Amino acid sequence: MGYLFALGFISILGQVVLLRELSVASYGVELIYTITLGIWLLSTACGAMLQERTHASFSRINLLFLLFSAALPLDVAFVRSIRLLFGDLPGAYLPLHLQLVAICASLLPIGMILGLLFRWTARAYIAKGKSLAGAYAVESVGGLAGGLCSTFLLKLGFQNFVIALICALIALGASLLGFDGRIAGRLRFVCLVIFTALVVCTWKARAIDRLMTSWTHPDLVETQDSPYSRITLTYLDGQLSVFENDALLFDTEGTHAEEFAHLAALQRPDPGRVLVLGGGIEGTIREILRYSPQKVDYVELNPVLLQVVPQHLPLEIQKSLRAENVRIIESDPRIFLKRALDYDLVLVGMPEPGSAQANRFYTQEFFTECAARLSPGGVIAFSLQSAENFWTPQLTRRMVSIYRAARSVFPEILFIPGSTNVVIGSMNALTRDPKVLAARLEGRRIQTRIVSADYLRYLYTNDRFEKVARILESGIAPINSDARPICYQYTIMIWLSKFLPSAKLWDFSLLELSSSRNLAWLVVIGLPALLLIRARWPVRRALLTGVAGFVGMTLETIVILHFQTKSGILYQDIGILLTGFMAGLAFGALGVEKLHRRASKTIGGALLGGFVILSGVIGWSVNSGIHAGLPQSLGFLILSGFMVAGVFAYAGLHGEEDQAAAITPLYSADLIGGCIGSLLASLILAPLVGLAMASYLMIPVLMFSALLL
Repeated sequence: MGYLFALGFISILGQVVLLRELSVASYGVELIYTITLGIWLLSTACGAMLQERTHASFSRINLLFLLFSAALPLDVAFVRSIRLLFGDLPGAYLPLHLQLVAICASLLPIGMILGLLFRWTARAYIAKGKSLAGAYAVESVGGLAGGLCSTFLLKLGFQNFVIALICALIALGASLLGFDGRIAGRLRFVCLVIFTALVVCTWKARAIDRLMTSWTHPDLVETQDSPYSRITLTYLDGQLSVFENDALLFDTEGTHAEEFAHLAALQRPDPGRVLVLGGGIEGTIREILRYSPQKVDYVELNPVLLQVVPQHLPLEIQKSLRAENVRIIESDPRIFLKRALDYDLVLVGMPEPGSAQANRFYTQEFFTECAARLSPGGVIAFSLQSAENFWTPQLTRRMVSIYRAARSVFPEILFIPGSTNVVIGSMNALTRDPKVLAARLEGRRIQTRIVSADYLRYLYTNDRFEKVARILESGIAPINSDARPICYQYTIMIWLSKFLPSAKLWDFSLLELSSSRNLAWLVVIGLPALLLIRARWPVRRALLTGVAGFVGMTLETIVILHFQTKSGILYQDIGILLTGFMAGLAFGALGVEKLHRRASKTIGGALLGGFVILSGVIGWSVNSGIHAGLPQSLGFLILSGFMVAGVFAYAGLHGEEDQAAAITPLYSADLIGGCIGSLLASLILAPLVGLAMASYLMIPVLMFSALLL
């Protein structure tokens, strides 16, 4: 039991460490993050299928734990060096195939060790008269503890590299269990060497962490992990550059903050109360204070930005953040809007909608929340990066989807094109006459580097201004919303087009689910199930377990995305939710094992029926628009985990005399199904058909899978 608990613990903790490292190595691109999770699950499944006939002795189990303890810190170093090993152009993306090779090289060894460990530790557990369901439950409890530990350590401010060392030390401790006396001496020597190395690395962890970061940031000033991202600062020739997940967030010599703040503020003759949602440390606060507002509220999502960056900023920006009329609030902007007062000007400085986390600040619902906090004549502004002279079809549709979301709330929308587009919205008429705007700028005697009377005239009178307005009005794309985050899919396609040029023409967003297509989907789902009715039970139970893993991971993804959209991306809450899913796995496996050691078909049917009801309730919850609070989302995830593990336990117990023979097919099927569900839900189903419909689509999948019972 101790082996299984330790395995679950280091699996989840190690997964968090490596996924965060690979996210930084890929500049925070969420597509790579999702692919990484899929490869992790597949590599673990491959490990479970290795060496089927090898005897699972305690010595071999201890050796695998030792290998893991040595491999994890080395793997972190490998991931940090990927760009140096596979590319020679700083700041550039590696070719897609090299990115995939690097991800596989970093995950396959660790994943295969963990997969093989589960099979061997489960076999040893079953040899004591226990069941596969019990082994799955104990590992899930360990995963629950590992998830809580990762959340706790990140909340306390531990660097990711330190967490990797802690995970390695725990694996080393697990390797000391159940020594075989014949080779214990050799293992003890190896343990001593690895333990000494890990202790030295822990003692010098900060220096080693900075050294590895400096491989890709030679002018490093500071680096700090946060629950949201890794913040890195570099300084060269008087310019401070701030990176988030190694992608440039801003630099102190840039003019974006100046252009953004002034183009928006000039639309109001007297912006008295100003709300800045993100981006204040870039210089937005400094620029908006030139208009002498009564009060400026600056809401920052990532507290580490406020802890690490300000002391390195130019003195003028530091003074602006300490001004008497400036209030800095650490909170999620959407949560803050629910309790905020009215404002004359709202500046949205959140990151580009390139992830599910950032997309929630560019949806119809978010703009509605902002509109509710605008005073009469109030103005909202946000910015979107693009190409200045040419928009690809995917980029055009992304712009149209966000424009339509804003236009559905604000009757007046002003879209000012450029390499970074500034979008301004209001319930009242906006000024399009550059002479009026220039007069306001000159009347306040504001001195700027780029925004001037001539620059304003250029922006509002060049040929792109009217051309872009026509494109946005005539463009076809779904409205970007919380329930259907279509902008996220467009962002993925835009990123893919960097490596696959034809991707710029792909568009699945305009597909609709008509009745004829629904019938076709039912045939596609049902035909394989009908053909497999007469297959042998070992085949059907593996498929049944795979379906449960697929549906469970799909529902988990939907619930977390919905919670993220409605309640914020507070990491401690997300960690609790993931832990809830692991708790559901443990309860499901133990519950079915205790209910009936030789599970009947009635139990299998009841589990699938419960899964159907849960899918329908989750879909209804998303569509109803009710608040996705922590208790509700936690309950959904516990139930999802319960159903997944319950089906796993049923498949292992029903008609199976040899529990050990069921380990490889069922565990591998569970992981492969989860891999497919994760990729399909996050990359295709959620943006294509929306969160609610994605949940409803699980119902026919589950109904046809009942034929496998």
